[in-house]
Amino acid sequence: MRPHTPRRALPAALLAAAGLVAVLPALAACGAGSEAGAPGSRSGPAHTDVLFVGAHPDDEFQSLATFGQWKEKDRLSTGVVTITRGEGGGNAVGLEEGAALGVIREREERRAVGLAGIRNVFYLDKQDFWYTLSAPLTAEVWNRAPRRPTDTLERLVRLIRATTPTTVVTMDPRPFDQHGGHQQAGRLAIEAFTLAGDPRAFPEQITGEGYKPWKPSRLLTQSWGFNGPAGPRCAARRAADPRTGLPVIGVWPGARSRANGKTWAQIERDAARTYVTQGFGALPAKVDTPGERLPCEWFTVLAENGRPVPAPDRPQSGLRPLYAEFRDWTRRMRMPWLANGAQPAYPPRPSATVPAVAKAPVVDGAAGPGEYPGPELRLGHWEGERCAGEEDCAAGARFARRGDDLYVLVRVTDDAKGAALDGRDDCKRHWRTDSVEIDLDPRGRSDDTSTTFKAAVLPFTAGGGPCAERDGDNHQGPAARTAPGLRVASTVTEPYRGYTVEMKIPLGELPAPVDPERLTANVLVYDSDTRDRTGRSRLAWSPYGGAQADPYVWGTLRLPGHTPPAGRTTRPAIPSETARSEDSPASVAQSRRTGVPLAGGPAPRGG
Repeated sequence: MRPHTPRRALPAALLAAAGLVAVLPALAACGAGSEAGAPGSRSGPAHTDVLFVGAHPDDEFQSLATFGQWKEKDRLSTGVVTITRGEGGGNAVGLEEGAALGVIREREERRAVGLAGIRNVFYLDKQDFWYTLSAPLTAEVWNRAPRRPTDTLERLVRLIRATTPTTVVTMDPRPFDQHGGHQQAGRLAIEAFTLAGDPRAFPEQITGEGYKPWKPSRLLTQSWGFNGPAGPRCAARRAADPRTGLPVIGVWPGARSRANGKTWAQIERDAARTYVTQGFGALPAKVDTPGERLPCEWFTVLAENGRPVPAPDRPQSGLRPLYAEFRDWTRRMRMPWLANGAQPAYPPRPSATVPAVAKAPVVDGAAGPGEYPGPELRLGHWEGERCAGEEDCAAGARFARRGDDLYVLVRVTDDAKGAALDGRDDCKRHWRTDSVEIDLDPRGRSDDTSTTFKAAVLPFTAGGGPCAERDGDNHQGPAARTAPGLRVASTVTEPYRGYTVEMKIPLGELPAPVDPERLTANVLVYDSDTRDRTGRSRLAWSPYGGAQADPYVWGTLRLPGHTPPAGRTTRPAIPSETARSEDSPASVAQSRRTGVPLAGGPAPRGG
């Protein structure tokens, strides 16, 4: 709603170059809570008792009820590290994107966390780009040359040394069906927790900038998917993560704040609704769930007293490259149990044969006689609300091939029309309204979508006709620029009962020559049913996990008789525009107040 070579977030060779390999095994002997150093101190303006590390503005919002209670009841302050400003996300209220969107999202985040008593938000100014499920790709982007491969980690270690937290809270680093930025934020927080207390890690921060080693005591990860008990006593129940056996602690959001009498669940909802660019303004204003049905906010305990909490290690075999890379990372972190069950039991891929036709279909948004002789591929529920029936939402797709051109026709039944976006200036982020997406992996062996072709069509726009764009793939942007050979058409029923989208995709537009026996694909339909630029239901041909961003899920499309033309693998296009802390008055003022340099950068020599 992201070249086929294995990548690592922090390869062993790079660790060695940074002088860190020898540090990791030795850290088990380090105690917790070492002396704070300049410019941070336990009583200084930069200090925070709890430090949350996330990838985007809003990543902390489902934990704000916890952070607010810790502040009010236990007098524990919380600070937030946000690695990007979410420039690659959608915008439900305007046309801003890139740096301009990042500026808005920073304002949203500062207002939201302020409701939980959080004053300091530290941004690392890293690039946010399209939705991906790959932590290795994210790490590659966040540390692109001329930056050092350890740049983001260095900045986070510096922030821990500057803010001297006792507890670090971060996101789950596990790879399946989770934003790659979230995974990588979790990895970086775990690495920084491990390294910040050792003087051999990034020693120039100590010898040149005046910091001292600081080792936090406790490390927690958010456990959004944990299915624990509900009600006021949920926090008192002993719980364990089902994959690792690690302890899970809970904080009940039904307690009331002494300041205003609201439940913390309601305060958290008020905070969430400030993220209007992300569509959270559409959330109900009032939390009406009875207290006995409110679940705890859950956190898995990875480390106590500065040391990893041990758990049984249950290695998996037959790992695909993305999961093998994660397993290797957990071993380097001395927490191999984090990889327990990380790779799911993927179901068999669907498959279909694309018939070759003697005459090319006319791209007019309708199936003419003989144009699509193969069977219709039915799409099933993937995410969001289930369709109430065939008339609510249903879809099927047909494929055909003529020469080097692939044709697809997708018929959608829908009972309510979504927002009609401006096809000239706002043909992007198609999941905000009714749309069709076609995903193609030409060689059938991609580990992330940077080597794939993903095209989407809005069947209707404010101007009346369809528009097409690419997102989250090898080359994003309007189809006229990123796939000039793509042709699209649509027909929309009147009165509205759905629509049909038809596409001609020249196989030469794909980022590599097609393997006719291994081409994989997915067909996705986004059903909005609202005018507020938010989604409701999602359907897919292969509806499992991260169906739009996980090429391991996509089904096989066989192209018998097709001989691929000569081609070459292309390099992925990654957006590089970011909002900068130096241009943010709020970030500049915070830096002056706390003494922590902008974007976690180096302090002046000598501190």
